[in-house]
Amino acid sequence: MLNTRPSDVPPPVYILGVRVDRLTQRQVLAYLEQILSSAHASPTPPPCQQIITVNPEFVMAARKNPLFRTCINQAALVMADGIGIVLAARFLRQPTPERVTGVDTLRELARLCAEQGYRMFLLGAAPGVAEIAGERLRNLYPDLQIAGSYAGSPSVEEEQDILERIRAARADVVCVAYGAPAQDLWIYRNLARLPVALAMGVGGSFDFLAGRQRRAPLWMRKSGLEWLYRLYREPWRWRRMLALPLFVLHVVLKGRNSHDA
Repeated sequence: MLNTRPSDVPPPVYILGVRVDRLTQRQVLAYLEQILSSAHASPTPPPCQQIITVNPEFVMAARKNPLFRTCINQAALVMADGIGIVLAARFLRQPTPERVTGVDTLRELARLCAEQGYRMFLLGAAPGVAEIAGERLRNLYPDLQIAGSYAGSPSVEEEQDILERIRAARADVVCVAYGAPAQDLWIYRNLARLPVALAMGVGGSFDFLAGRQRRAPLWMRKSGLEWLYRLYREPWRWRRMLALPLFVLHVVLKGRNSHDA
């Protein structure tokens, strides 16, 4: 959970048992800055803080996987990444102020690191993709220090080697792109051993930054139709999209029950 919560920030909403913090993008960045500055000011390294972005697929996966649900609910920060999450929170009468996407937060986090001198380590994606993503971020923020990048894998057998790479790089932040739930469970397993202040699962963000995948046009993102664009670009995702109608059904039933209570 968050270390401190300002009085003007509402309590989180729980969507089918999965926590979502009701914050704006600006508030999210303020929390990330607080975590990093507190870690640097501490005489002893504090535990790594986990950041998670949640969409309807995450929620449905967490219903089947108790460990993944625990991982999300115990994270330092859980962001509403997905228009379905925003609409569900509104339906449950506990609205989130806006959608906060992983790729946009990664850009803002990179900007913060560039301004404050924090070092980022990019982990995951296909070989070479993290390196290209790092170059794109440095083009956006020339003062950004990319401490290292490595594809690796989320397998337990490779964990010690990856942790040593991160430690040797003297990173402050690690962004992990193994896809959900693998990336988030990898961070969760290694929270006590990660030698960084902040770890965030970023899904396909490296692919977007590296140009391997295209984001939806801005008007589609603002209209909540980014999922439709991704389905158009990646029709193989239709099986994963089957979770969406089930998500809607469960939220509606949950909402009706709570409204009738």
